[in-house]
Amino acid sequence: MNVNGRHFAVIGCQHAHIEIFISEMLALGFACAGIYEQENRPLAQSFSDKFGIPLVDDKELLLGDDVAVVGCAAINDEKIDVIELCERHGKHIMLDKPAVTNREGLERLKAVLARGQIQIGMLLTERFHPAVYTLKQHIGRGVLGDLVTFGMRKPHRLHAAIRPDWFFSKQQSGGILIDLLVHDFDLLRWFTGKELKEVQGYVGKTILPEYPTFYNTVSLQVVMEGAVTSQLYADWHTPEQSWTWGDGRIFATGTEGFAELRLAGDPFVKNESLMIQLTNEKEPELVELVQPPHSITEDFIRRIEGQDAILTHKDLLAASEATIAADELVTYLHHT
Repeated sequence: MNVNGRHFAVIGCQHAHIEIFISEMLALGFACAGIYEQENRPLAQSFSDKFGIPLVDDKELLLGDDVAVVGCAAINDEKIDVIELCERHGKHIMLDKPAVTNREGLERLKAVLARGQIQIGMLLTERFHPAVYTLKQHIGRGVLGDLVTFGMRKPHRLHAAIRPDWFFSKQQSGGILIDLLVHDFDLLRWFTGKELKEVQGYVGKTILPEYPTFYNTVSLQVVMEGAVTSQLYADWHTPEQSWTWGDGRIFATGTEGFAELRLAGDPFVKNESLMIQLTNEKEPELVELVQPPHSITEDFIRRIEGQDAILTHKDLLAASEATIAADELVTYLHHT
């Protein structure tokens, strides 16, 4: 692929995450042919104004020979339709997460991947977070010893008043487990090099009765191969006065040490990500973070060009399959 001579497009602009893809593609030398979004026009217009990208009313105009890659942040349960559209036109596609929201969508995704006509990417951005990437390097070097357990916390600010209606629909959004914990299932495989064996847990609903399929908490117990256990938690209850949209934490315990990632920093230390580490050989320290070798979008372009990539089709499918399977296994609770 000639990076400097090709274009990309955006089909579906329902979530601001797609700005990551847009800005990184522009930084790589691509030009954007246009943005197609029929419902969330204000968000699409904001990106049009910020980056000087035209808005188009016919997505077919963005599937011509000059477009090599499509970015998609459509409503979650409609992304598989855009994937299949891109496959028919021979366009590679980068998706906001999650790629699919149910078993039927997962089977359709598997079919596209099996045919192997296009490359599919997903914004599993946490692999490219400096703190997460640094922890992965330490695990790989054996700094923590043999892995024993992980804990991952992912609170989010809700801002219910500005969310679109589809966000509150389990069918359309996939729900809190599929939407948020897809990152965690991906990281568990990446950190451990092992596959998922067992999941148990609960998804809870205690707020917003006007949205009967919207759930606001999820808590899982996960077992990986080799008896590595994990606790995964997410909610929509980050307080309005928080310094961040979500105080995400990752706790990693091994036979030789322990590490904690404060992904949004600490308001009493600094508002930047932190990695705290303690081992049998060294006292507690703030670890200097390592930058990943390239961005998630560059990683995707590398894969299209046949080069080694950090995030592969196997990873995307395994993370998607794990979240769908977990969602089918957990117990859904309603406050009465």
